[in-house]
Amino acid sequence: MEIRCNDKLKKLPPYLFIEIDKKKKEAIDKGADIISLGVGDPDMPTPEHIIKSMQDAVSKPVNHQYPFGAGLLAYRKAVADWYKSRFNVTLDAAGEICALIGSKEGIGHMHLGFINPGDVVLIPEPGYPVYNTGTIFTDGVPYFMPLLEKNNYLPDLDAIPQDILKKAKLIFVNYPNNPTAAVAPKSFYEKLIAFAKKHNIIVAADAAYSEIYYDEKDKPISFLEVEGAKEVGVEFHSLSKTYNMTGWRIGWVAGNKDIVAGIAKVKDNYDSGAFQAVQEAAISALTSLQTCVEDSRKIYKDRRDALVAGLQNLGWDVKLPKATFYVWAKVPNGYTSAKAVSKLLDEAAIVCTPGNGMGQSGEGYVRFALTVETTRIKEALERIAKIKW
Repeated sequence: MEIRCNDKLKKLPPYLFIEIDKKKKEAIDKGADIISLGVGDPDMPTPEHIIKSMQDAVSKPVNHQYPFGAGLLAYRKAVADWYKSRFNVTLDAAGEICALIGSKEGIGHMHLGFINPGDVVLIPEPGYPVYNTGTIFTDGVPYFMPLLEKNNYLPDLDAIPQDILKKAKLIFVNYPNNPTAAVAPKSFYEKLIAFAKKHNIIVAADAAYSEIYYDEKDKPISFLEVEGAKEVGVEFHSLSKTYNMTGWRIGWVAGNKDIVAGIAKVKDNYDSGAFQAVQEAAISALTSLQTCVEDSRKIYKDRRDALVAGLQNLGWDVKLPKATFYVWAKVPNGYTSAKAVSKLLDEAAIVCTPGNGMGQSGEGYVRFALTVETTRIKEALERIAKIKW
């Protein structure tokens, strides 16, 4: 019997981070002492008070049944209170927030709610691969918006052709940005909202890294705190990076009630909701003192400073990121992204992400994730110093 995959699966590029993990495991099997600066998965444990909340919640029989729906109202109220405290944004917990099994799930499902075959989706590149894979799964047409250093890694909305705009139904933006670590100013969101209204395009803002920043003056804002945002779009968020909960799979989408309802309807038909015990733990994360988040930022800052200073001393062209736990660096002269990554792996046992793996505009760059201890980062720098480029 011949097993044939759906044609849409054939159109998908290899999922970048699975491929990186595969290469890392192959090197480990050969005996290499790998320093992994590739996948953005925090190495620090989930804070103890969140774990304790989960332990208490998982013993409750009510949490052992199908959760169904948009999530516990108590969880959505905790999200709404967090938005009010953090961004001074007012949200209706009942109608403007939906719990997600991680923001990745919601981003992928959004296309199913709003994209018909032939509709154009405006996608930042380099960028998170799910923006494109969701487009492929719904027979949408991806239009990639280059994120270039000369534009401060913001998409040039004015450069999008009119014939594309006539068919565009959805635009993704992601700030603080993965992989470039750029932060968007309020003026960009103001322009984006006017753009979306003019062309009748839904905005999907991915804010998974909003709480990883290094200076109060660079504190990222929310798309939703800009006037008119809820008229045109929603914001996706996750507890994964903020609270070191990547494996817990919990997040939310918030904003325009009709868009939130559309995503919720898709989810009603594809999953049975987020595990209620995890939602209860998430309530604890959002409503407790945020000391654990502040502590994580300090650790990432120490790692960021060590890596950036070390690379600069070695002659690399790299700027100090204001947010995220990524460092976006130009590769040495004469190297492509792929060749630089291969050389780092083969000669220094260092894993990082090729910039072009997240979009062709990322060619010539690599992304380092600050997800190992500072001592290991310094060891990585010592190894890089021995490479002849």
